[in-house]
Amino acid sequence: MAERGAHLTAAAADDRPSIFEVLAQDSLMSAVKPALQHAVKILAESNPARYGILWRTFDEIYATLDLLLQHHFLSRTSASFSENFYGLKRVVTDSARPACRGLPRKQHLRSLLLLALLPYLRAKLEKVFARQRDEDDFSIRLPQSLAQKMYRAFLAAYPYACMAWEGCTFCHQLLYIFGKTRTHSPLLWLADVKLSYLTAHDVRNLDLKLSGPALNPSQSIGEKVWQVLSTVMGGVEVSLSTGLSLGVFFLQFLEWWYSADNQSTVRSLTSLPTPPPPLHLEDRVTSPACSKICPFCRKVRANDTALATSGYVFCYRCIYTYVKANHRCPLTGYPSELQHLIKIYSPEG
Repeated sequence: MAERGAHLTAAAADDRPSIFEVLAQDSLMSAVKPALQHAVKILAESNPARYGILWRTFDEIYATLDLLLQHHFLSRTSASFSENFYGLKRVVTDSARPACRGLPRKQHLRSLLLLALLPYLRAKLEKVFARQRDEDDFSIRLPQSLAQKMYRAFLAAYPYACMAWEGCTFCHQLLYIFGKTRTHSPLLWLADVKLSYLTAHDVRNLDLKLSGPALNPSQSIGEKVWQVLSTVMGGVEVSLSTGLSLGVFFLQFLEWWYSADNQSTVRSLTSLPTPPPPLHLEDRVTSPACSKICPFCRKVRANDTALATSGYVFCYRCIYTYVKANHRCPLTGYPSELQHLIKIYSPEG
């Protein structure tokens, strides 16, 4: 039985990577975004005025950087960043194209869309779904137009679509383990490629491509200058690849450091300072009437709601509208979401 189980996880005769290797490279990039997002959140909390925009536009910034990164590695190594990190490459069926030449144009574009743009769209859908769920929790009913009904129907079907996709991925992985399919993921099947190991010939060609050929005395000055520039650019690419590899380990360390096992350290390092009182309330005499003033609209509060990230109490309509549009506290600038709103129920009301 042990020999049979080992056979299932070993590389096949056609040089297929094992299931552990392909799943490890999949989890590499999925661990980078949360760790980087947490680092940006710490910056935004430390200085909301300067770094708040990084938090609010994090998805767009990350998608752009991911698109450039994946394009670079697909063009130079025929693999994504994580696949190249594990010594793998993408190959087209029945093709002996060297890894240093990159993928064909059709497979390159498909891979780029599925690697960078599809995760961005899914992240946006997750946020829209979470916002809709918050609105349902707060009993907010928007106008029931035809477009709104279709929108709500789509959001109702979204969890089932995600469940179906996860089930399809799991079945694909099982078929890959038993050798019934050449790819472990439906995304690779859609891109019309499969994963394979980098050969010694591929590694040698990649090294030669980065180092560049030796200078020839018979070359013209322009050719020599272009060759030197190519060599320098190759060195920059090597440095960039090494820096990204070290960065991945650093981001994974951050993810571990701020995991559930280190919550006490997280609270001590990332606790927010006590925000100062609003300036327009400092000169007022403390009285029961003043204690019921909303610091945003400066009127008597209606439907008291506290913002957990700063501790201030606002009118529900004021703080809900502001946080939904700006994703931060209107007084302190701390990053905030709708789930940070806490309704206060008073027996006097």
